[in-house]
Amino acid sequence: MRAKLEITMVVAILCLVVCSSLAASPPAKSEQVRQAAVAGGFYPADPNELAAMVDRFVAQANVPAQKAEVVALVAPHAGYPFSGAVAGHSYALIKGRPTHRVVVIAPSHFEAFSFTSVYDGDAYSTPLGEVRVDKEFARKLVSLNPEIQLSSQGHVPTAAGPEHALEDQLPFLQRVLGDFQLVPIVMGEQSYQSSRALGVALAELIRGTDTLIVASSDLSHYHPYDEAVKIDGKTLNAIGEFDYLTLSDNFANRTWEACGGAPIVAAMIAAERLGATHAQVIKYANSGDVTGDRSRVVGYGSVAFFKDANAGRSETPKFSLTSSEKRQLLEIARKSVESAVKEGKPYPLPANLPASLMQDRAAFVTLKENGELRGCIGYTEAVQPLAETVRDVAAYAALRDPRFRPVTPGELPQIKYEISVLSPLRHVANTNQVKVGEHGLMIVKGQTRGVLLPQVAAEQHWDRDTFLDETAMKAGLPPKAWRDNDADLFAFTAVVFGEAEISRPFMPNEGPVWPSPPARPGQPAPGSPPQ
Repeated sequence: MRAKLEITMVVAILCLVVCSSLAASPPAKSEQVRQAAVAGGFYPADPNELAAMVDRFVAQANVPAQKAEVVALVAPHAGYPFSGAVAGHSYALIKGRPTHRVVVIAPSHFEAFSFTSVYDGDAYSTPLGEVRVDKEFARKLVSLNPEIQLSSQGHVPTAAGPEHALEDQLPFLQRVLGDFQLVPIVMGEQSYQSSRALGVALAELIRGTDTLIVASSDLSHYHPYDEAVKIDGKTLNAIGEFDYLTLSDNFANRTWEACGGAPIVAAMIAAERLGATHAQVIKYANSGDVTGDRSRVVGYGSVAFFKDANAGRSETPKFSLTSSEKRQLLEIARKSVESAVKEGKPYPLPANLPASLMQDRAAFVTLKENGELRGCIGYTEAVQPLAETVRDVAAYAALRDPRFRPVTPGELPQIKYEISVLSPLRHVANTNQVKVGEHGLMIVKGQTRGVLLPQVAAEQHWDRDTFLDETAMKAGLPPKAWRDNDADLFAFTAVVFGEAEISRPFMPNEGPVWPSPPARPGQPAPGSPPQ
């Protein structure tokens, strides 16, 4: 009996110790799951209905056969009835592809913050289930740049509304890929430097892995149908030309529109560094194509960035002008200067100009008087049609070049004109690709930029390294700054023609004069699609 009593006491003591220990231990931390916030609004809340809708969009997509590897995608994020068919074209390209990880980069529509936010939680949830966050990748990513931070900002719904741009992509990914890990990123800052910081960091971590990048973005907002098609065509053309610097600048200037402009640029920078050789616009449409209301539409684009091991990097097609088109541009430059100098007003462009002169192109106009430079100003990036650019910068060169007094009416007969029409900008991954006499260069480092036109290096008999050094010094940087990790070089070609023998065109130290940005996009009309 005594023995049984002792055993009972020992068991009781052990139970007391265990219970005390459990009471002292902190409770297990619950997981942080970002719940579906726009189910039942942007897309169906019922999982069966949602799966059927997504599958239908993907099945109906008519996509080109591709052997090249898809590195990154652009897909829209409006309500599925409006943009789902376009998004289906993006995701049809990767259906069934073995993919361990997907990085989704989205803009912030409702919450302002000055960094790139990588979700600090454990999962995102949709009616189709949870998608786990790759927390190890997220930790490594934020360690690479202080502009990238672990945070719930931009992810967790606020009083202003729930962010939909990232969530909208997940049901498509769940249906075409099945199981994968997610890296959810929301960009609060839309600058080129923020896009570059994220793109460079992603490329460093992704290289050699089966990771897909998705940039979530709609295009222009609330313009008449034809105007939207025109604006969106320029945006998609720049993406197809891989000119992401012009793209970023024109988004910042509100010349072009895309609510996810910074995510697109970041994805392009990462894709390029991961070996993407070309971009392809797969599908374009806008809300007017769905609703029939063409008064105020929203644009949607599907774009893919491909890596083809058997192909070199695609080059921008050579731009050329006929002799007649060159004469027309020189006439526009001359009449623009005469109108600005004599009458103080812009020259009205003639009607029915050739289509080539109405394409958005960058250009410089150089004025010479008795063989001496009298003014030179230009745009380094395509901000408006070529004929308008030549008209405007010719007048600026005559009246606004800060190195010279304005041209007077008495000087006009002696002025000779030279025009340089620039190709789109392409990032220089390897300086051995720079061809002296063929390429012009732009250097970008932080907020500092410098440009030299193609003919400069040949006329000065520079070798490649001298040309690179001179470009850096043109920006006010040390000669070897082009080697710095935070510096980008962009190359371009030019069609150069004039009334006199071509000589070296200089540019004012203050850089090109930019036009006033266009008005902000219109406000949503009643019944507009959710954005």
